[in-house]
Amino acid sequence: MKPTHLFQAEQIVAGYDHKTILHGISLVIPSNKISVMIGANACGKSTLLKTLARLIKPTSGTVTLDGKPISKIPPKQLARVVGLLPQSPIVPEGISVADLVGRGRFPHQSLFSGWTKKDVEAVAEAMEIMNITELANRNIDELSGGQRQRVWIAMALAQQTDILFLDEPTTFLDITYQVEILDLLTDLNRKKGTTIVMVLHDINLSARYADYIFALSQGKLLAEGKPAEVITSSLVKDIFGLDCTVIPDPVSGSPMVIPKGRYYVHEG
Repeated sequence: MKPTHLFQAEQIVAGYDHKTILHGISLVIPSNKISVMIGANACGKSTLLKTLARLIKPTSGTVTLDGKPISKIPPKQLARVVGLLPQSPIVPEGISVADLVGRGRFPHQSLFSGWTKKDVEAVAEAMEIMNITELANRNIDELSGGQRQRVWIAMALAQQTDILFLDEPTTFLDITYQVEILDLLTDLNRKKGTTIVMVLHDINLSARYADYIFALSQGKLLAEGKPAEVITSSLVKDIFGLDCTVIPDPVSGSPMVIPKGRYYVHEG
């Protein structure tokens, strides 16, 4: 079981090119749980994730790991605890699946050390978890979108971090691959205790797979809590501008959002 960490942000203000995107966000990431950030496009979800992962330096406020500002933690040391899968990672040309997954071991290697037995085992385990062992010698360029995404996640898993951030890991995938990826990430959380924080667009999949929800609107944290506490028709209206009905998901029992639309007609 992965260790428990206190990962929190206090009054984060951040953005790009002198434009402020996040306005004073404070939160604590639930340890050993799956958390999902939801909100409309351009509400600040990806910016927040990147700020938490130290890709973006906040204008003000602090992000801390176990009480220490992440800005003061050496990069390799932080990378052994916190991993990030960005939204659109760049595929190195001509690289094999095994070689790409192996790059996740970089934080654990010193300048003069070669590959160790632990490195080999970590890569093999990551590929097994993501069901891509048989693809080890394939070129990344030959894979489907769903297969590529599993390879990228395997690379993040090979890093063997306690906390894993994923920015829209199911984007551009059909529903079968979306569910498969989320099931595999849930396995990782339940079996190993990895703390997972994801940005997802599908609110119903978010409600089904999340232990905890962070709902953002215009760069502010509008609501947080368990899906049953957060996903309501009024909140969906506030963050998405969508009129809807919320009912229990017939499969999971989690909140399920049913959009009304302008042409909703109930017959009978």
